Amino acid sequence: MAVGVIGMGYVGLPLAVAFAAEGRDVVAVDIDRRKIDALRAGQSYIEDVADDVLAAAAPHIEATTRFAALARCDAILICVPTPLTANREPDLGPLIGASRALAEVLQAGQLVVLESTTYPGTTRDRVAPILAESGLVAGTDFSLAYSPERVDPGRTDFTLRTTPKVVGGLTEACGDRAAALYGEVCDEIVRVSTPEAAELTKLLENIFRSVNIALVNELAMLCDRMQIDIWEVVDAASTKPYGFMRFDPGPGMGGHCLPVDPFYLSWRAREFDMATEFIELAGKINQQMPYHCVAKVERLLNDASKPVRGSKIAVLGVAYKPAVADVRESPGLKIVTLLTALGADLRYHDPFVAELPEHGLHSEPLDDVLAGADLALIVTAHPGIDHDAAVAQVPLALDLRGVTRRTGGRAVLL
Repeated sequence: MAVGVIGMGYVGLPLAVAFAAEGRDVVAVDIDRRKIDALRAGQSYIEDVADDVLAAAAPHIEATTRFAALARCDAILICVPTPLTANREPDLGPLIGASRALAEVLQAGQLVVLESTTYPGTTRDRVAPILAESGLVAGTDFSLAYSPERVDPGRTDFTLRTTPKVVGGLTEACGDRAAALYGEVCDEIVRVSTPEAAELTKLLENIFRSVNIALVNELAMLCDRMQIDIWEVVDAASTKPYGFMRFDPGPGMGGHCLPVDPFYLSWRAREFDMATEFIELAGKINQQMPYHCVAKVERLLNDASKPVRGSKIAVLGVAYKPAVADVRESPGLKIVTLLTALGADLRYHDPFVAELPEHGLHSEPLDDVLAGADLALIVTAHPGIDHDAAVAQVPLALDLRGVTRRTGGRAVLL
């Protein structure tokens, strides 16, 4: 059985490698020629797939920009981006484009599974009608299902195989085929009754995190005014053995899911004459965190009789989370933008992010970044960096991640 995967990003590439590792022939499709060239050269561009792992799977992977190759696949997985527009509304452009291209080569008897995060109803109401342009009917002539990706970049304790896979088919038979397919690369399959239930499952998972992160971030802002250590409070609350789940404050949310998914559901809810005020409020609070962090930078410099303009600020980490190169929706980028607008002289160190072309910046050695800096700003706490030693080299430091709090460091905490 050949498996086609559309979209060779953080979701699609691990899937392609996983099926290839099981001996399946894989057709890996992406419109980005650079990704296809890298795959053909055996070079991985994401942290979760090592070059040697990709090399071992390469004999079974055909990387191409042509959708025509999907016609000979038994199953096709759609793993394209589903971002937001500038107005924070769903942008299904990549998904619609991929679906239309697939409709031109779709064959009877194939299985199509959407993995891209989206709002309930997308598989049935948007993807199925586009694929029907092939002259084939979903659930009758070909199988259609939804199975949300659950990738957490950089995580090693839960992998594609060990993370339960949720599957919802357009029909029972569609669900059976999708479950059998994923059973080859996932240890546990969780069946739900419809694609809509599977679509909402993914949104609930990320909205749960978004709301709780917003809660602790709002408390962090309150604690800042009340002069209470939010980290001490979170540590103490976390000792309760039931009824509490730890969430840490930070400069905001980033990545391909948390800052985006809640707005998909909010947008969809408006079509049912309902305002998801709780969900939207959480999004607003998390979006405001970079502004709160920059305000703390301003206060720290002001207390030292220094203006932001002209001050040398060493930014430690710009990726959205530790140990990854992903800067999608990273609060670090917003902080850099805000500080630049205030006239700060910024330099940054991030062993995973080589450059920020839109800001005209590139990562520099840690000692060079700290040399002569007026303030060190810990935005992302990458492993392998001695943050306590780093803040000891500068007159002022602001730790947005709390990594120096247990060692009595000199940094001011969020």
